[in-house]
Amino acid sequence: MAAAAGVFLSMFAGAAPAAAQTSDLVAKRAFRVCADPANLPMSDRSGTGFENKIAELIASKLGLPLEYSWFPMATGFIRKTLQANACDVVIGYAQGDELVLNTNHYYTSAYVLVVASAGPLAGVKTLSDPRLKDKRIGIVAGTPPATHMARNELLPKAKGYHLMVDRRHEDPADEMLADLKAGAIDAAILWGPIGAPLVKASHPDMKVTPLLSESAPPKLFYRITMGVRQGEKVWEGKLNSLIRRNQPEINAILANAGVPLLNDMGTGPLEPTD
Repeated sequence: MAAAAGVFLSMFAGAAPAAAQTSDLVAKRAFRVCADPANLPMSDRSGTGFENKIAELIASKLGLPLEYSWFPMATGFIRKTLQANACDVVIGYAQGDELVLNTNHYYTSAYVLVVASAGPLAGVKTLSDPRLKDKRIGIVAGTPPATHMARNELLPKAKGYHLMVDRRHEDPADEMLADLKAGAIDAAILWGPIGAPLVKASHPDMKVTPLLSESAPPKLFYRITMGVRQGEKVWEGKLNSLIRRNQPEINAILANAGVPLLNDMGTGPLEPTD
């Protein structure tokens, strides 16, 4: 979806004392990444996902070969990959999950509403909009927007799609967008870094609107980090430094893929920096 102390000796003269604090679990020979082999637009075996490209960037800055441990992003992912020492980092992981030690976040994004760009819902910006009443809305079961849909009485006609799946065999996001195109649903709600790149790549007749105006909880925006093993504080610090120094290049990869990039508070688009 890493590298060890010796890596940094090749990068920074006199770094041995700090590097020596890195756990022996972090590999010295490669930048080892855990990733889903069939999770486009994020990652896949061909290396075309935006998380693949970010991994390539970090590996190049470390001067190490990139090595993957592939496993479906489903139940047991962290336990069977990162915790099993099959790799040293997960490129994309939501901030605050206790299964991993989070680096500093490298982007913020939100759930999005996807509709026909020329249809009657093109101007909708919030799930409380009256135009959504009695509409058939696609929603991934168990995701935060479902709570907002329930509050606004949008669930009776909603169509649910599975959350925890092996995307080698089932692809809820693509299925939802295909249903929208076919008219089986009137709107789709997806995690922005999945839905927006898919729309950009294959659905030019659809409009993507980040859901930034919901005032009641739960929040619909999240900060995304890299996840490392609990206790790997030195390794976390090295990755934080790499993220900070290479943030413009990371932003360019995400923007090129079509990921909606927001400010840290999730209230609007990320402002360009000099």
